[in-house]
Amino acid sequence: MGAEACRGELTGSHGTGTMGFVRATRVLKQDAFGRVELLEDGTTRCIRRVACGSRIPGSRIVARILMARERRALAALCGTDRVPQLVHDPSWAAVPSAGGTVPDARDVLVRTCMDGTALHECTTLPLDFFDQLEQVVHVLHAHGVAHNDLHKEQNILVGADGLPQLIDFQLASIHAKGSRLLASRVRDDLRHLAKHRRRYLRHTRVVDVAPPAELLAHPPRPPARRGTALLWRRFVKPLYNLVTRRLLRTRDGEARRDTRGAWPQWVGPARRNATIDPQA
Repeated sequence: MGAEACRGELTGSHGTGTMGFVRATRVLKQDAFGRVELLEDGTTRCIRRVACGSRIPGSRIVARILMARERRALAALCGTDRVPQLVHDPSWAAVPSAGGTVPDARDVLVRTCMDGTALHECTTLPLDFFDQLEQVVHVLHAHGVAHNDLHKEQNILVGADGLPQLIDFQLASIHAKGSRLLASRVRDDLRHLAKHRRRYLRHTRVVDVAPPAELLAHPPRPPARRGTALLWRRFVKPLYNLVTRRLLRTRDGEARRDTRGAWPQWVGPARRNATIDPQA
């Protein structure tokens, strides 16, 4: 699991499809659960997740479970701004990979490509970035979807317009609106968001690149009370680490901005009152 931001030129194998000549694929990530590929037909770019697993027993089953979670979440968010959209055209799924093999259709999820820079790599941030991000997260929750992986900065992208985008819904879950479980997951998502906001404000001030007074006038909200996060850290995460790091021998890298490194400069607001309807 991890972020897959789309950047760079494409080279690789070719294929054909109803949307045009799919001229290239490139592997963006490959791990014990499969691979993530970038496809292009000249005008459109898509992300293809192939849950083929690896030589490790059971890895393909786990990969398919994670892919199914992402598919359900994206289906629930169909038409929602600032999140990937499922691509149902079978021609994209059937494009040969760089090695020339066509993946099993049961192992494939294709979604739109979100162009942007991961939060931990961006060089500028709009004044209202975290406010806009909170709006996007509220939209997810209004649809009954909890992201469950917002602690990773690479899952939060900064678009060319300065607005936030969310990717990697493999751990996302869907709950009945108004349910206690959704409320618990909502608290955890908002807690992670608040931690990012506080960290970026705190460390930009530490390195004497103080945010503008407009931003400091509205201090970040305190983290929401922990819900399932505490249970996850005490009971589930140790088991997760055992499976991924010991048995699967893979480490789900959580790229994070180095505290001692360069922090982004604050610029004018990206866009006030973003056109996102929480009741959509």
